[in-house]
Amino acid sequence: MKNKTIAIHKGTLRDLKTGGVNTPIYTSSAYNYLSKDETFYPRYFNTPNQDAVAKKIAAFEHSQAGLVFSSGMGAMSTSILAFAGAGDHVVMLDALYGGTHHFATEWFSHFGIECKFTKTSADDVINGVTQKTKVIVIESPTNPLLAVVDIKKIAQFARKEKITTIIDNTFASPVNQTPLDLGIDIVVHSGTKYLGGHSDLCCGMVACSHEKMKKILSLARVLGPSLDPRICYLLERSMKTLMLRVKEQTKNAMEVAQHLSDHPDIARVYYPGLENFEGHEIAKRQMNGFGAMLSFEIKDKDPNQFIEGLNIISPAVSLGGVESTICSPSLTSHAKMSAGERLRIGVTDSLLRLSIGLEDADDLKQDLDNALKKVSHSS
Repeated sequence: MKNKTIAIHKGTLRDLKTGGVNTPIYTSSAYNYLSKDETFYPRYFNTPNQDAVAKKIAAFEHSQAGLVFSSGMGAMSTSILAFAGAGDHVVMLDALYGGTHHFATEWFSHFGIECKFTKTSADDVINGVTQKTKVIVIESPTNPLLAVVDIKKIAQFARKEKITTIIDNTFASPVNQTPLDLGIDIVVHSGTKYLGGHSDLCCGMVACSHEKMKKILSLARVLGPSLDPRICYLLERSMKTLMLRVKEQTKNAMEVAQHLSDHPDIARVYYPGLENFEGHEIAKRQMNGFGAMLSFEIKDKDPNQFIEGLNIISPAVSLGGVESTICSPSLTSHAKMSAGERLRIGVTDSLLRLSIGLEDADDLKQDLDNALKKVSHSS
């Protein structure tokens, strides 16, 4: 199946009683166990609605198995802890999502895990590896600076060294990037973003081989970050339009990024699709599209006043929805990092992260221009 067909049909459980085309919602938390090969239970991640979504993400990511979680951090933390424990070493990018960074800095020591943070380059990641390294965690493009790392180079090195690789593929989505095809072991998503796509769900997903999934599932059943069947149903429904949404959002993002890069009031634009972007050539090799996320810095103006001047684009902490949203990472996604840590990885107080939605691109550009004019008049 091609992706558009996968989006509609993969994982769907037909309603044999009524002939309905959608997966029914199975609300039971108690199932008959007699004459069954396995016991069904929501915390076991094996109920029909959970399975329907898991099969769809597995097909999208070209993996053998998938699993749906109650949050992206539930998916990421479980995946890491399944392969790293006391005495082990983990290599992570400096520029990972703030929640993942916080998990490492605040909680790894409780599990006896050591961690090395590196710059967003394959060589720096490889040089950060020690004899104790069991897991490498990367993100590409990164949140919020959209930096791109050579996924294939890291994956090939890790395979030789028998190190498990995990990538946060949230920003790209499986529409624009399939890391398992590049040699990565485990793909993690905050399904709250593009997979849900309507800013009304909280969920996470993992895609990997059957072998890797056995360990992740075993730990997940103990930790218990499973997803309610009603949310699974809504998530499956949303994923049916994933291809259409992300392709159009990606197209809009390129237009907006080019517009901002030419604007006299903008100091810098971070977007892999721009030819002058540092990671552009790598992105061209490993991505099908450059994604719908971008970041930028305003010249000598108050970013909060700028945000308040927007009419169409909404200030919000999440991303990936059908509506365009904007936020200051220093106040939201990376607020738990110290000011020094943020400055070290390039997350300045003037940096703004923009999630492009499905509005008309011309309207978005006009909204940005109008807000910039308001700030300049008030200065």
